[in-house]
Amino acid sequence: MSKSPEKASRAMRGLALAALVAGGAVLAGGALLPAPTQATETTGSVTDGAFPELPTGLGLGRPASAEEIAGWNIDVRPDGLGLPEGRGTVLEGEEVYVMQCAVCHGDFGEGAGRWPMLAGGYETLDTHDPMKTVGSYWPYASTLIDYIYRAMPYGNAQSLSPDELYAVSAYVLYLNDVILDEDFELSHENYAEIELENVANFFPDDREVAEKHFWREPCMTNCAEGQAEILMRARALDVTPEPGQGPTVD
Repeated sequence: MSKSPEKASRAMRGLALAALVAGGAVLAGGALLPAPTQATETTGSVTDGAFPELPTGLGLGRPASAEEIAGWNIDVRPDGLGLPEGRGTVLEGEEVYVMQCAVCHGDFGEGAGRWPMLAGGYETLDTHDPMKTVGSYWPYASTLIDYIYRAMPYGNAQSLSPDELYAVSAYVLYLNDVILDEDFELSHENYAEIELENVANFFPDDREVAEKHFWREPCMTNCAEGQAEILMRARALDVTPEPGQGPTVD
């Protein structure tokens, strides 16, 4: 099917306009303007193929306020930096645990259904079925406080008050026999007194030093002796076996 002369003419005009725009001309008020030969003040100059400087800011959004940043900056480091101020006893934590945690983690931290265990598992880490609980595996009390602070209770994270946070953390430690006194009060001031059994098995990643003798610079040129030889073209290499010819599994 051939185009009418009028449609062909419109198509040619469209192609010509596209070529002008691609070449740097712009259409403004019906007139074609030549493309600028140098960058404007907002973008800087272009020399020797370098990228132009971009204007500061993209004109999107606004800087976050100190209050907004504080709402996200709630992580707790092993050294306690970031701990909220608060305190709570084991007995107070038991009440919080029963209401907020037991449905998933069991009445005594044994885990409900397939939800994680929080207590027990001692002397299982070197077995075929290690049980990684707070008492058997976790290194620091601050790790427990940090996780509960940011992510628990499940489905209602960050709903606990600081006092509830310390109280339920104390109760979980009590379930693991880390704290033995049910009247013990855990707080941001004494958390460092809590020592977990597995802390000695955690250490900084020192592979940059300890394994440096394994490192070697990757070969980039003249890596193999002799002349390289092409053995197979990808389009001719059929890696899918025919029925009945593939590997078998006993």
